[in-house]
Parts: sequence; structure tokens; C-alpha cells
Amino acid sequence: MIGSVDEVVVDCQDPATLAEFWATVLGGTPVHRSNEWSFIDPPGWTRLAFQRVPETKQVKNRLHIDVHVDDVPGAATAAVALGAVMVGAIHADSVGTFQVLQDPEGNEWCVVRSAAD
Repeated sequence: MIGSVDEVVVDCQDPATLAEFWATVLGGTPVHRSNEWSFIDPPGWTRLAFQRVPETKQVKNRLHIDVHVDDVPGAATAAVALGAVMVGAIHADSVGTFQVLQDPEGNEWCVVRSAAD
């Protein structure tokens, strides 16, 4: 082993806005260190940080967050009320159900429920 996860960092244009959004989705209190850096410590997970970068998001994420929920349609609707955008329809198969969303800066993420739940 080389090390352990310290935090997951999201490059963005507005760290404070994304910290507020994700704190509402995952829990935790947004901490705004500066205009360049904000973070949250969601209960039961590692720190999620947001760092200002000059460029905007251009293509699909190579890494995304899956958020476990009890009700995929209800969670997706609640996320949209916070500023998320739904991408396509809800997907369901023998493994489970998920809805792809984008956060306020277009970063993809999913609300998910496994078939075993």
C-alpha cells in the first residue's frame, strides 16, 4: 500500500456553491477556506473538496459519485430542486436502479438503489 485516501477533490469554477450543494446532498457542513477552496466532511465518508480551476468542464467525468438512496425517483426530484439536472431516464435492471444527474457545474453523479435493498 502506498497510502490512504485523504480527500476527493473536484475541480470547479465556484467551490463555495458546490460545497453548499453537496452538503445538502450528502450532509456535512460546508467549510470555505478561501475563494479558491471549500470542502465538506460527509458523515461516514472521506472529505469532499472543491478547488477553483480556470477552465470549465469539457467532457464526461472519468470518476463520479454514486449516492445510495431509498427512492431513486424521489431523490432525483429532490436533487433537481437543489440545482441538479437529470441526464436521461431512470435505468432499472436486475442489479438495481439509478438516475444519472449533473451537479450545478455539470459534474455527473448518480442516485442508486441496488435490487438487494
